[in-house]
Amino acid sequence: METATPAPTNIGFTREDFERLLSQYDYKFDPGDIVDGTVFSLEPRGALIDIGAKTAAYLPLQEMSINRVDNPTEVLNEGDVLQFFILSDENEEGQLTLSIRRIEYMRAWERVRKLQTDDQTVRAKIFAVNRGGALVRIEGLRGFIPGSHLSTREPKEDLIGEELPLKFLEVDEERNRLVLSHRRALVERRMNKLEAGQVVIGRVRGIKPYGAFIDIGGVSGLLHISEISHDHIETPHSVFNVGDEVKVMVIDLDAERGRISLSTKQLEETPGAMTKDPQAVYDNAEAMAEKYRQKMAGELVEEEIPPSASEEEVLVS
Repeated sequence: METATPAPTNIGFTREDFERLLSQYDYKFDPGDIVDGTVFSLEPRGALIDIGAKTAAYLPLQEMSINRVDNPTEVLNEGDVLQFFILSDENEEGQLTLSIRRIEYMRAWERVRKLQTDDQTVRAKIFAVNRGGALVRIEGLRGFIPGSHLSTREPKEDLIGEELPLKFLEVDEERNRLVLSHRRALVERRMNKLEAGQVVIGRVRGIKPYGAFIDIGGVSGLLHISEISHDHIETPHSVFNVGDEVKVMVIDLDAERGRISLSTKQLEETPGAMTKDPQAVYDNAEAMAEKYRQKMAGELVEEEIPPSASEEEVLVS
């Protein structure tokens, strides 16, 4: 005796119900989100990425890296699990556009801000020059070195491909401004070997109404007109010519601003000697510098040591 097959039960679960249930558990993706995804297909100009959406998302070639990419295989392999930045909403086909470049860009700015906060010196190669200065890449970001901060005698065009030490002048992600200084890096390096009261030999590289710029080991220090001599001087041209070799004393080091202040006035044994016999000043420079250092040390001690009780009583009386 055959057993009758029960008639199928109508559970009332339609295709619309299925799609509604699927959408209920589907992730919602918005531009600006960072999501995990798997590379499952490489194409000539991009890649298809599974991020759990209904349709595979698309990663264009130009969004694969902060650096130039000519072929997806240079940076991706099928099966790679990575993080992706959602660039845009779904198009008419329901497909999202993704970016790896945007994530690398954000992280690069984070690293650069940290380097600036720590006042680190970085090294980078110049890849292009223009009328204003030179261009480099720092952590994949394009940086600019103003011409006034390129401390070199070489023509700018000859600097392409040269690696330079650099310090940060400006890091502004919102304005996309990354400005660096070669001069400040050199001054800092040179400053580490200098101290106030030290005599150095330099060469006059430029003269202005307010003073002379002295090249000391590849960096420039300012010999202000007021620090040339105890005598009044109308113009530095009356004492120096460009190219003159001079002995000067370091009187101040400002690492933050990258400035070195110099003096010959403090080396004069006789007031006005720089205007009458500069060579005599240079010949006696070390002895005068030693007197200057002793004077500065004595003033420092007086500032640090409070007066004794008896001295206080005298002052009160």
